[in-house]
Amino acid sequence: MSPRKDRDAAPKKQKTYFATKEIAFKGEKTKDALSFRYYNKDQLVLGKKMSDWCRFSVVYWHSFRGVGSDPFGPQTLFRPWDTADDTSVSFDDLVASCCARVDAAFEFFVKLGVGFYAFHDRDVAPELATIDETNKLLDKVTDYMLAKQTETGVKLLWGTANLFSHPKFACGAATNPDVKVFAQACAQVKKAMEVTQKLGGEGYVFWGGREGYQTLLNTDLKKELDHMADFFHMAVAHKKAIGATFQFYIEPKPKEPTKHQYDYDAQTVMCFLKHYDLDDHFLLNIEPNHTTLAGHSYEHDIVLSAAYGKLGSIDCNTGDELLGWDTDQFLMDERKATLVMKALIDMGGFKTGGLNFDCKVRRESTDLEDLFIAHIGSMDVFAKGLLNAAKLVEDGRLDKMRKARYESWTKDKIGVKVESGKATFEELETYAKKNSDLQAISGKQELYERVFNDSL
Repeated sequence: MSPRKDRDAAPKKQKTYFATKEIAFKGEKTKDALSFRYYNKDQLVLGKKMSDWCRFSVVYWHSFRGVGSDPFGPQTLFRPWDTADDTSVSFDDLVASCCARVDAAFEFFVKLGVGFYAFHDRDVAPELATIDETNKLLDKVTDYMLAKQTETGVKLLWGTANLFSHPKFACGAATNPDVKVFAQACAQVKKAMEVTQKLGGEGYVFWGGREGYQTLLNTDLKKELDHMADFFHMAVAHKKAIGATFQFYIEPKPKEPTKHQYDYDAQTVMCFLKHYDLDDHFLLNIEPNHTTLAGHSYEHDIVLSAAYGKLGSIDCNTGDELLGWDTDQFLMDERKATLVMKALIDMGGFKTGGLNFDCKVRRESTDLEDLFIAHIGSMDVFAKGLLNAAKLVEDGRLDKMRKARYESWTKDKIGVKVESGKATFEELETYAKKNSDLQAISGKQELYERVFNDSL
């Protein structure tokens, strides 16, 4: 009697996509580019594990869908998984292709040693002819992603919906002049929120890449902002309806692809949230490359949102100062990383967010191992930044100097009265007349910079 194949056949071995082995910490002196010099996940820094301070996350879109194309040239990055979706094949074959990409992604997450990842709905499964077909495919693929999360222990940092790539969103999603398109956006976000909840995502991000304008001649700016607020209020209501506990984030960006984006920078977003009574429901996801596009310093939006208790997560990339667009590069600058990690320490660390690598290898970096090298290098930079920032905290000089600069506000009774909201112009006028002998007090910028550099 011939043996039964279903009983005796060996289990199918899962395909391996990366020859690279799991990345290890080898210490500061190593020259091995496929190992960590500074990121030692269990090392305690100011009483907390380095992995808990950093909460590193890999993005699905750049790392597993990016192909290196740009406006001047086609694909340069060829991967052993499907980077494009062939929707002409059977439903089962499409599911298999999407799930193979999931296998590649989770193999990378585990070998790199990160605890989190992030994705757009259309990164993991394409849009099909109808909403129901699209959602059926997304359910199949995310069921498999949930199984991979359980298998590996890797968690979803945040999910989101791609409301900018499809031609129907050319004139916006939540701000589109056509209510039919607005409804499409609502349906897509509804499903993306439900999928994020299923996967145990800790956050959900809104990035309004098409929420803006190219010209005010054809734009009712107030109406579009009102509609965007309506959209967010419905998202808040649906989150409550499904019992979700994830944190909502809005990600600011001043321009690209629109000439002007409504979520221009951190301060603009915070004002929008206050005006439309949404402040209690949203934190900010800050991408420093967007911050510099808005004309601010790299760390500006991080420090500003943290100061107001609104920093939720960080897309920890950088841009090129000589280029005027969003280049999404891996940060390799220790000084900038130190500024970010100092702000993070000052706010006590992340609660639900993390350092999310919304970054892509250069189109000239065509080797598969370059994906590892780029992430490892930037993880090390942020780890070194954390160690530097801890030095600054333990040294204490920088914080003491800055506090002393404002000491008149606590030493003088009128300063205390102003800060308590009890002073009047008349009182300040009287005070000014009695204290008209003003002396210049040095800002000592160079000293602050030297003290900061002592940590590097």
